Amino acid sequence: MNRTIPDRESMTIELKSDRSRLPDRDLVTAVVCLANTEGGNIYLGVEKDGAITGLHPEHQNLATLAALIANRTSPPVSVRVTALQEMGKTIARIEVPKSLRLVATAEGLLQRRRLQADGTPQCVPFHPHEFASRQSDLGVLDYAALPVTQATEADFDPLERERLRQLVERYGGDRLLLTLSDEELDGALGFIRTEGQRRVPTVAGLLILGREAALRVHLPTHEVAFQVLEGTQVRVNDFYRVPLLKTFERVMEQFETRVQEDEIQVGLFRVPIPTFDKRAFREALINALTHRDYTRLGAVHVRWETDGLIISNPGGFVEGVTLENLLVVEPKPRNPLLADAIKRIGLTERTGRGVDLIYEGLLRYGRPAPDYSRSDPTTVVVQLSSAQADIPFLQMVIAEEERTGIRMPLDSLIVLARLRKERRLDVQATASAIQKNESVARAVLERLVEAGLIEGRGATRGRTYTLSAQVYQRIGQGADYVRQAGFDPIQQEQMVLQYVRTQGRITRSEAAELCRLGSEQAKRLLTRMEERSLLVQTGTRKGAYYELAPNI
Repeated sequence: MNRTIPDRESMTIELKSDRSRLPDRDLVTAVVCLANTEGGNIYLGVEKDGAITGLHPEHQNLATLAALIANRTSPPVSVRVTALQEMGKTIARIEVPKSLRLVATAEGLLQRRRLQADGTPQCVPFHPHEFASRQSDLGVLDYAALPVTQATEADFDPLERERLRQLVERYGGDRLLLTLSDEELDGALGFIRTEGQRRVPTVAGLLILGREAALRVHLPTHEVAFQVLEGTQVRVNDFYRVPLLKTFERVMEQFETRVQEDEIQVGLFRVPIPTFDKRAFREALINALTHRDYTRLGAVHVRWETDGLIISNPGGFVEGVTLENLLVVEPKPRNPLLADAIKRIGLTERTGRGVDLIYEGLLRYGRPAPDYSRSDPTTVVVQLSSAQADIPFLQMVIAEEERTGIRMPLDSLIVLARLRKERRLDVQATASAIQKNESVARAVLERLVEAGLIEGRGATRGRTYTLSAQVYQRIGQGADYVRQAGFDPIQQEQMVLQYVRTQGRITRSEAAELCRLGSEQAKRLLTRMEERSLLVQTGTRKGAYYELAPNI
């Protein structure tokens, strides 16, 4: 019998022994700890080593557990308690939801969950200075809009305000800002808040206009590192603790002096092929500066390595943003006031969909998509590949854009890039790749079929797609098309008959593998051959197989 109860702890799984009756205080503390992190399950009646010992007799009435937890937490945490049977023992699974507010025990104890150096979780005190970071993660606090009460307007650098106006001009920002006086500009961008008779700088105001000395005193967490590594050798290791706009310009200068650019001829035009797309890098950099957690110590790191660029920032994805919805989720900035100011200055994509530009800046050159897989709850990490550009693929993209008069949509680029790598896709895999539902995925695929860029094979649920013969020819891989296109129905029937003659029988899965078909397509092929008296089915469902008909 397979075990269904976890045998080890994680950030979302807590194992609690109940042999000596777990004290109510310890149970409630464990609930608070999970609720203040990512939520999760408590398995009451399981030892730390995974041994199942069962519930104490006093905890057999599970209804009282939920009531106890609600009464002993503030605000009350509503949990779901389920009895589970395992190895002849009864245990309780307590499902704890992630709380969007800070949760304490009735006695005022706040705890949160974190990983120790050995990878095991532990509950630790939740200190007041960490509250702002948690609320920022949940999107219920705009830390950048908070006033810095010990700062004054004298901490603003007039040169940085002039730099702001120059960047508005250079990057096509909100030109209304150019018509405002200094005081009006600070108010329009939320750099100043009035408290009584005082005008107090906000965090966003200091980050953009603050003097370097003021930043060191009032915002010591602000730091940006630009590093160039060749293997294990550090060639450049510059740290910036200057205002954000000045930091942005310095890092962009470092980038532009190192990026290399080739050119190809496409029709009448010369098309540049940079090591890294400038617009994609700019969006990734601005995202790191804008969405970092300024309540946490740690620098934004830009590392130029042999095989790519890595940009990381303190603070994980905000509530509601995951790797699975990164391309489609509505913009949720950690620091809305700062993000709005950066957008109005013109440094970032105005719709808030900068991640689309990052993806496009890699995929259109035939490079791998940006990799966010190293991100965790405390850090966002994105890697931009510097792999050799696929020039025939880029030429194909440009030719299609010239034909349609518009830039190729990101969904189409993702599908074409995946087909170059995986050779064959179905609707389900496409929906996962573009992070949209199957109806949208099917529409994207069929538009590419109409454009002659891909070909569909099969019908309904078993339909799969490959790059078209035209595309394989353009990218110089004609032989791959022949292999991926598979075989026509007559060839498929002959292959099945030959297989049955030599092996005696064939199953649906064997037919699918033999003819490079989906399961449903293989089923239809075998059924069609049975109807034509070429095969005879024996058995049903998973046990079914096909033999030659007597007259064959």
